[in-house]
Amino acid sequence: MRVFVALVTGLLFGMGLTVSRMVDPAKVLSFLDFGSIPTGTWDPSLAFVMGGALAVTAPAYYFDRLQGKPLIGHILIIPTRDDIDWRLASGSVIFGAGWGLAGICPGPAITALSFGMHEFYVFAAAMLMGMALYQYILMPLTGGAPRGAQGTV
Repeated sequence: MRVFVALVTGLLFGMGLTVSRMVDPAKVLSFLDFGSIPTGTWDPSLAFVMGGALAVTAPAYYFDRLQGKPLIGHILIIPTRDDIDWRLASGSVIFGAGWGLAGICPGPAITALSFGMHEFYVFAAAMLMGMALYQYILMPLTGGAPRGAQGTV
């Protein structure tokens, strides 16, 4: 049952990204270009997509915390750290720079692989290389577990 729910959830997520055009780098870049606000060409529509995601996620997260476990799954992992260290800051800068340069982030990139455009394959390959670099080189050097992963409820 969990596999079926994961499949349906993933399909719904991918359809939402496609319908909202978050898989279109030009759409994302026009949202990120705050300098175009004075000219009236800034596209704020993706803020509504993010707001919609929060409107769904926040109540579900709240409900799961009250129950002490997720609706589907075995364990609810809640980060216990609340400090900002060099790993969080540098990862945020790298993610933001990549998003700003490419106009796409990992979720939409995976969804856009189905379009067959070579740009998305290059992005996904670079993303996988970055993940491998972290797991096999940086993680052993920095002491193991991902930041805040030890917390559970």
